[in-house]
Amino acid sequence: MSIIAEAPKFLQVYSNGSVKRFDPETVSASIESTNAYKSKDVIIDSSKPITGRIFVPSFPTSSKKLPLLVYFHGGGFCIGSTTWLGYHTFLGDFCVKSQTIVLSVDYRLAPEHRLPIAYDDCYTSLQWLSEQVGSESLLQQADTTRVFLSGDSAGGNIAHHVAVKAIQSHACPLRITGLMPIHPYFGSEKRTVKEMVDESAEDVTMNDMFWRLSIPEGSNRDYYGCNFEKHDLGNSVWVKFPPTEVYVAGEDFLKERGVMYVEFLKEKGVKKVTLVEAKEESHVFHVYFPHSSATGLLQTQMTRFIQKY
Repeated sequence: MSIIAEAPKFLQVYSNGSVKRFDPETVSASIESTNAYKSKDVIIDSSKPITGRIFVPSFPTSSKKLPLLVYFHGGGFCIGSTTWLGYHTFLGDFCVKSQTIVLSVDYRLAPEHRLPIAYDDCYTSLQWLSEQVGSESLLQQADTTRVFLSGDSAGGNIAHHVAVKAIQSHACPLRITGLMPIHPYFGSEKRTVKEMVDESAEDVTMNDMFWRLSIPEGSNRDYYGCNFEKHDLGNSVWVKFPPTEVYVAGEDFLKERGVMYVEFLKEKGVKKVTLVEAKEESHVFHVYFPHSSATGLLQTQMTRFIQKY
């Protein structure tokens, strides 16, 4: 049995199809007030399974309803969890700063569960939210008329596709108010300028591996989940597409893809699209350095976006 794919310190895929994951430090949810917020693990669909973690401010600054943020973690669709310390800290602190209720979703991972399973799992979280608002204690103050989607890297990709699915489905119980992808993970068979330089060879190899593990077998990087330009969507989707703010990092290998995504949305006629760059930061810095000044600024920018809508 040999290793056929590996992300050092995170993932090993073996020739017999087995997968070994190495999680960084994790943290448990706590219904007791910690750092001015409470958190609770929930089961979204036990049959798959899909789980999540809710974050709420311990001391809301208002008795009014609070907006909802549904967040999808990154990890190339193959790794990652809402239990990781970086995600828990970032989202807990964000719920306090923004006075927002956050649902962070743990979807099924590739290669055992290839795309579009992650999209379907994360869309299911919207259905679950609409059903639980009346009974789940931590959702009592949730405003289901103000639902925002966000996620980093692969989670930013997922946020886009869940928004599309919500628009296309007449049965979707929630309307998406806004979209906030962070360092979104997209690709294509055609390389970008940065992907073709020698210095990018290692990043290109790693990205290609994650795409190979996550897209349907027999597909290539022009699969619609990878290459947004290949998703055949009518104008009826774009006229309903929610206001979108895309966050990129200046030192991120994927910055080009985020900029291309913004230009694509503008070309499709999406009226409210903005690009925000953290010039000297790297990919998913907010997860690795949740207490940094750059992360604090990102949280402030996301809060302002939510307050606008």
